[in-house]
Amino acid sequence: MNKNRKRHIPNILTVLNMFLGFLAIGMLIKGDPIKAGWLVLFAGVFDAVDGKIARLLGIPSRFGTEFDSFADTTSFCVAPSVLIYTTYVHGLPPILGGLISFIPLLFGTIRLARFNVLQEKDPKPYFIGLTTPMNALFIFGYMLFSDKISGNTGDPRIAILLVIIMGLLMISPVRFSKIPLISFRKGRKNTSQLLGVFALLVSLIFLRGIVLFPLLSVYILWCVVAWVINPHEIVDSMSIKNSSEREIL
Repeated sequence: MNKNRKRHIPNILTVLNMFLGFLAIGMLIKGDPIKAGWLVLFAGVFDAVDGKIARLLGIPSRFGTEFDSFADTTSFCVAPSVLIYTTYVHGLPPILGGLISFIPLLFGTIRLARFNVLQEKDPKPYFIGLTTPMNALFIFGYMLFSDKISGNTGDPRIAILLVIIMGLLMISPVRFSKIPLISFRKGRKNTSQLLGVFALLVSLIFLRGIVLFPLLSVYILWCVVAWVINPHEIVDSMSIKNSSEREIL
């Protein structure tokens, strides 16, 4: 396969991410948030691999980075906002409900823009602020968890509180570890990681999403506590650096 053809592979994965996010929004408008949650979950899978595929093929590009951000805006910023608006703010004054629903979109786009500006030449083992995919998966994960446990989409008061907290974490200086979910390098460690990812996906499917919310809760809490204990290692959020690495899970 020549390089011109190979360069389209990561972008096709990004398109699939965006398309699933678009379908999720459609499902929310139709009143089916559970299907929307699964669509966003699989959009997250495509988002996790597009950048890695680009680097594996040796074809990372500025276009791919920007295109990925637009896809993430659809799947991980717009979709969560539509979920909040259509599911959790009924009964609130329209302006207040709209403002709360706007949080994932507003803070998510700020998070993506900051990431693109502050990309670093030397990759760090952490992100600054909660990533947009993690935020979206956490919110939708709460809904899927509640549906499995109680047969409904969850308590709106809890959902709104989580949305506000996660929104603030996206634009915070808190360090969040990069989860090496998928790596295509050879070696026993990476093989173990791939097997772990496969086991996680199988558990998500057969347990119908019940494990996603608890796992992400532990991850987020662990990162916040670690940062509170040792806050002095964060990178200077005002320094402007460059890198071709895309934002992943």
